[in-house]
Amino acid sequence: MALSDYVTTFGQDLLKRYGERVHKLTINAGFTCPNRDGAKGHGGCTFCNNESFNPNAKSDYPSIAVQMAAGRKVVNKRLGSKKFMAYFQAYTNTYDETEKLAALYEKALMDNDVVGLAVGTRPDCVADSVLDLLNHYQRRGYEVWLELGLQSAFDETLAKVQRGHGFAEYAETVKKARARGLPVCTHLIIGLPDEGKQHALTTLDKVLTLGTDGLKLHPLHVVKHTYLAKQWRDGEYQPMTLPEYIDIAADLIERTPQHIVYHRVTGTASMDILLAPEWCSKKWKVLNGIEHELKRRGSYQGCLVTPKNERKQQIPAMQVL
Repeated sequence: MALSDYVTTFGQDLLKRYGERVHKLTINAGFTCPNRDGAKGHGGCTFCNNESFNPNAKSDYPSIAVQMAAGRKVVNKRLGSKKFMAYFQAYTNTYDETEKLAALYEKALMDNDVVGLAVGTRPDCVADSVLDLLNHYQRRGYEVWLELGLQSAFDETLAKVQRGHGFAEYAETVKKARARGLPVCTHLIIGLPDEGKQHALTTLDKVLTLGTDGLKLHPLHVVKHTYLAKQWRDGEYQPMTLPEYIDIAADLIERTPQHIVYHRVTGTASMDILLAPEWCSKKWKVLNGIEHELKRRGSYQGCLVTPKNERKQQIPAMQVL
């Protein structure tokens, strides 16, 4: 058995629809963030050292073509994938003029083996013109995903971690995106300060009620050069344990309708920047733990979905090139 026997995973969903592996190639296009450049704040969220999410996130980054070529080489050697999605991951990838964004996205879509585009961003930085641009690529036949970092549906939590936006901005952007037929993948962080299992369940319920097409789960990890690191050292923040994370992740999976795709059920940080918890450096230990917990429970994605919160897929099937 594998995790995909219990969970609708993005990799297996792409494999089913394309008939072969499709792998994301992560791109750092040199974006910043309004929570860093002074538009909304300085220093970013309390947990944010972008290297913990993207190892290519640095000021001296190669061109998009070079990054994608390097990613292809690694993936081809490891998995043999021949189709790819360009994943704009580092910082806020819609935070610029639409014309400049189009130029960057076009560079990533130039090669015939690139079948799609995934754009990671904040929910308060997605202009209508950007949604129209992404919809334009979708109408050209590309697989397009808008990845929104919500993290929590609780505004008090978002304020504590200095997100610089609330749930209302997320809700507005989701409605506009899905009205255009754009699939949305929602990022959620488990283990935020003063949040427990019930917070995670309530956040999921609010996200599902509003409507989403994909989910990413991340455990909150403490990395170097962040305000959260100071809070951790001062004893003001205690990370959750691996069993706690596995338990909550399994609960969320059980309550997620099967048509919603899990792009990720954990996140890791490299040991050179990770401070705590140590298990956040061990991706497969976490993935195997979630799989074993679902097996132990005799459960799977959607097994606890009730008729009132089951929703049919609202996004049309995406065209395959």
